[in-house]
Amino acid sequence: MNYIVIDLEWNQCPGGGTEVEEFPFEIIEIGAVKLDEKREVLEKFHELICPQVYKELHPKTNEIIHIDMEELKSGNPFCEVIQRFLSWCGDDYYFATWGTSDLFELQRNMSYYQMSPLGNKPFLYYDVQKLFSLQTEGRKNARSLEYAVDYWKLEKNENFHRALWDAEYTTRIFQKIEKSMVDSYFSIDYYHNPKTEEDEVYIVYDNYSKFISKEYDSKEKLMENSKIKDIFCCRCGAKATKRIRWFSSNLKNYYCLAYCKEHGYLKGRIRIHKTKDGKVFAVKIVSMITAEKAALLQEKFQEVRLHKQKRRKVKN
Repeated sequence: MNYIVIDLEWNQCPGGGTEVEEFPFEIIEIGAVKLDEKREVLEKFHELICPQVYKELHPKTNEIIHIDMEELKSGNPFCEVIQRFLSWCGDDYYFATWGTSDLFELQRNMSYYQMSPLGNKPFLYYDVQKLFSLQTEGRKNARSLEYAVDYWKLEKNENFHRALWDAEYTTRIFQKIEKSMVDSYFSIDYYHNPKTEEDEVYIVYDNYSKFISKEYDSKEKLMENSKIKDIFCCRCGAKATKRIRWFSSNLKNYYCLAYCKEHGYLKGRIRIHKTKDGKVFAVKIVSMITAEKAALLQEKFQEVRLHKQKRRKVKN
């Protein structure tokens, strides 16, 4: 089994906004480092991609990526590059990235060009940004790649914001993450969400759990399902007692507060996602929290309740 540490650079509509609604970002460079199971470097991959949609650089892109359009025109078409890249990856590997954006944009670009998908359901990968913050700060925190390089005083051989260079920096950070951390805190990509109950994902980490549901025809049907509504303790697996039932202020994020007699307070969060064909699925995270954070959640619930009461009075 290998690890593929991947980094992408992309461009967008030079005039701002989105010229093609389903294709806001066009990948223009890919860099990757292949590691063995001991996280030692085996090979590197790098190619420029000739733009087909956004043929001028957005000013911000031009400012940060240290590359010009003339150089990009010497690149190859996206489909050819990605086919070579996936062949280079081999058959047995996990992706590793800095953050969650690269895999999402890779799959969105592949979908735009009607390429065969990486898969038809969620798959595991490693978010090195998350692993770094968990190891160094004990919690998830969106630190920049340069921050991590500076934190561990790694040598800066190249500029940031070029695909291969950033993949190499990410590799060096990944190599410093403790093995127990890598083994315990993998991430889940759900660009292709579960379609059936068999494809649903439920994973328990040390202090939180994640559940990715199948598709439902409506949000109401989704929220009726006991897999969505019930809260189970991340530590012992016992069903927890709800102190505050699911509530929402924006109809996308729902929260609840529950209590386990053995391990204390739990916070539930559900984010509802819409699919391209109008269905919905949920990503539910249940995490252990302190009594102080439980009190803050209770305050938030009271604020939402008062706001809804005021709206009803105004409406009446």
